[in-house]
Amino acid sequence: MIVCVLIPRFSLLAAVGEGGESGRSEALLRPLALAPEPGRGHAIGEASGPAEAFGVRPGMALGEALARCPELVLVAPDAERTETAWERLLLRLEGIGAAVESERAGVAYFDADGLAGLWGGHVDGVVRRTRRVLDVPARIGVAPTRFAAYAAARARARGGRRHAVVSAGAVRSFLAPLPINLLEGPVDEMSRLGIRTLGDLAAMPTDAVADRFGADGVYAQRLARGEDRPLRPRRPDAGVSESLDLPEAVSGPQLEHALALLIARLLANPGRRGRSFRSLRIAGRLAGGGGWRADVPLRRATASPERLRLALVPKLGELPGPADRLGLRALELGAPGHDQPVLSRDPGERRRARLAEAVRQARAAGGRDAVLRVLDVDPRSRVPERRVILTPFPE
Repeated sequence: MIVCVLIPRFSLLAAVGEGGESGRSEALLRPLALAPEPGRGHAIGEASGPAEAFGVRPGMALGEALARCPELVLVAPDAERTETAWERLLLRLEGIGAAVESERAGVAYFDADGLAGLWGGHVDGVVRRTRRVLDVPARIGVAPTRFAAYAAARARARGGRRHAVVSAGAVRSFLAPLPINLLEGPVDEMSRLGIRTLGDLAAMPTDAVADRFGADGVYAQRLARGEDRPLRPRRPDAGVSESLDLPEAVSGPQLEHALALLIARLLANPGRRGRSFRSLRIAGRLAGGGGWRADVPLRRATASPERLRLALVPKLGELPGPADRLGLRALELGAPGHDQPVLSRDPGERRRARLAEAVRQARAAGGRDAVLRVLDVDPRSRVPERRVILTPFPE
């Protein structure tokens, strides 16, 4: 059985995170919506219940949303805070032994069959343990497939349960009366053609669906019929990430110096274990509120500070405003760095190899800060502490 953990409006909750649980609850009593993310069009994000009562929906154009709800309050999205909060909850789920799949913040899936023996011998024990470790309000659904579990989490539990359970033989009958907007894909076009429920879609001939809606329509019909792909659990997080609080809203060369410091810290992170990087994520907390992030896949896995800086510095130009916090995370690690065999080395390369080995031995004995170097940050500053900064010596 698949367990779906659903926390509605998670990104909106994270964006209005100041003030604690009571502050968030009071904020969601007003018509709120996430403002469009910088550089990603003019579509709004998640909306509160009062805003949805006016017809405001995620993905709606900003002008249409304001026309439907003139009192709509826009909240700056904070991708970094959302990702950090969701990662914390995923780690709690993985702490009970769950192999978690999560494609977006607020929705997670895992297989409960292998965990039942650990937590009570039944799926109800797994669900109780899940609620205990999350320690936040969440909707939970249990079903044989991913989509059915998601639909069960959206539905209200019956029979005194705190979670909805769909048995293996009742998946299709459970899905049949549900609205078509639970799916992703050509839902609007289906609605215009009179397809209102998942049962209507499931009853259509597959050839007709493929001819009218293409591959997305065929996949949506498979979901409506109770079929789905197997879970794809995420890889365990390597935990290789660094962040830096900027003393003031900096930009330009100072921001590049801060990025160089982050790269040095990331390379010195013990969780890297000498491996190279295949994909990185750079994120910033904006001084005016909200956040920004950008994923940077690398053409070749590398642990070279120069190549990493060449790949990351252009992304700083996409910052929509001054930042007071900068973060760098390794999304995917590659093979161990600097393990390419060579026929011969010149004296300079041999010297650098000996220095790198000496740095590794010093860090093994004295920690990551055992060997540092001086990095010029703002040589013209009148404050001595801002002119230079200590950063890990590169291997």
